[in-house]
Formats: sequence, structure tokens, C-alpha cells
Amino acid sequence: MASTSRLDVLPRVTCPNHPDSILVEDYRAGDMICSECGLVVGDRVIDVGSEWRTFSNDKATKDPSRVGDTQNPLLSDGDLSTMIGKGTGAASFDEFGNSKYQNRRTMSSSDRAMMNAFKEITNMADRINLPRNIVDRTNNLFKQVYEQKSLKGRSNDAIASACLYIACRQEGVPRTFKEICAVSRISKKEIGRCFKLILKALETSVDLITTGDFMSRFCSNLGLPKQVQMAATHIARKAVELDLVPGRSPISVAAAAIYMASQASSEKRTQKEIGDIAGVADVTIRQSYRLIYPRAPDLFPADFKFDTPVDKLPQL
Repeated sequence: MASTSRLDVLPRVTCPNHPDSILVEDYRAGDMICSECGLVVGDRVIDVGSEWRTFSNDKATKDPSRVGDTQNPLLSDGDLSTMIGKGTGAASFDEFGNSKYQNRRTMSSSDRAMMNAFKEITNMADRINLPRNIVDRTNNLFKQVYEQKSLKGRSNDAIASACLYIACRQEGVPRTFKEICAVSRISKKEIGRCFKLILKALETSVDLITTGDFMSRFCSNLGLPKQVQMAATHIARKAVELDLVPGRSPISVAAAAIYMASQASSEKRTQKEIGDIAGVADVTIRQSYRLIYPRAPDLFPADFKFDTPVDKLPQL
């Protein structure tokens, strides 16, 4: 007899008129609404977040949350806890004046360490505007590394920073070591060491970074138009295909390509401006630029509109 999985027998809430439509949750009313016709197909949706409520006799200094934080599946007990309010009557104290009921957190030291790391990861991600899926992947990576105990002697902040770097690479939105270092309290060298150790410990890998991974973000931060961005992307790609920049990092090649494209357009940017955004030194940009300059006519796209001719570009 064919076996039926548990997921197959669970009831699925759908709109009777539009079974394939996406349902929208109204958290305030607790309803599930069809996005096509507006029909309420489910009610009493449970909100697992904190309940915030103020009573008339409560002081403004009190915490309005009547429950704990949202459940965290990465912790051993889900971070479920109960807080007992401070007693006011005589029955709340013993004969020595001590409170009879004490709040004792049952969270283990390992869960407490992971909670602190999760907070640090969230803070770092917020500073460089990373989405929630990056934070979730970073938290999972940190939990795996922490439970394996394969990086003993390394600080949790360093491990968290390296996990954030790996998560960005795996999600296709890579950040440079300098960008991660800028929002953490760990040196670039220490993050690099932890990065290699984590890849070895988890037996995982990340895709190689390319110049295209950073081009749109760098050009956007520099305020360059779409035409310059496309030209810089084409220049960097052709330079790699022609093997003009052997041994150079993709970030330095991208910076040099942006410099060349901007100098050929009306939206010119200096080496320092590009270096500050890309996180590379001026001399690094010049070294990569000198390698691609002799083949400049072959690197620009055919439809690029030059404001400065190729033969008038800076030779450095």
C-alpha cells in the first residue's frame, strides 16, 4: 500500500473561487484574505509575536510586553520563558522581607552565547542594509559552527562576522572583507582566518566572486548613470576574457573599469572617490588601470557615447 506523507493529509486553506491565488495575512484582524477577490478564507490566525498592551493603572516606565520574545527555533528550548511580576502585597514577601518569587532564566550558557551572537549579526546586517534572508542564513551558519566546536579559541564576534561574509557570498550579494570589517569590531585578517576555517569545518564552498558582483552597487553609490555602469561592466568582463589582469582581485579590476568608463563619459570620478566606495587604495586602482589601458579601444562597448575620446584618456 502506498504510504502517504503527513504533509499530504494536512488541510490546505485556499480560496474556493481562486485555488491558486496567494493569500494575504492581515495580522491585526487575524484573517487570511484572497488576493484576487478579497474573500476572507481563514480567520483567527495566530500571531507568534510579542503582545503589546497598556493598562490604565500601569506606569509609563513598565515594559508593555506581556509575553516573551518571539520563538527562536535555533535555540534548544525555543527561548520560551516566563517573567513573574513584582509583588506588591504582604503575601509576596517572606518574614525577612525577601520576595518569594524570583525570575530565574533557565537559558543555558550556550543558548545565551548564541543569542548574543544573533544580536550582533542583526546589528551588523542593519548597518549595511542586508535583507532578512541573509540574517537567517548567517544565524544558521553560526549555529552549525558553534555546535561543532571546531573553532575553539576564536571569538564569537569573529565567527559571526565570517558567517555573515559567507552568507552574503552564498546568497549572491557578496560584500568585501573591508565592508564586513567596517561594521564589526574584528580585524580583516581575523575575519579572513575564520572564513577559511569555517569553510573547512562545514565542508562547504562559495562561488568565486566576479567583477559583476560589485559593479552595480559601486556605480550606484558613486551616482553614475546606467550607460557608464554598463560600459564599466563590459570593460571589466573583456579585460578578464583577454587575460589583461592576471592575479588582480575582482574588486580592483572593477574599480579600474569604473575609472576608465567614467573618464570617457561626462560623469567623471576621481581615483579617490572610487577607492573610497570600493575600499581599495588609489595605487591599486592605478596598477589595474595601467594593465588595461593599452587595450582600451577593444574594451568599450560598440554603442558607447564618448565624451572624451579613447586616445585622450589619462595614461597615469
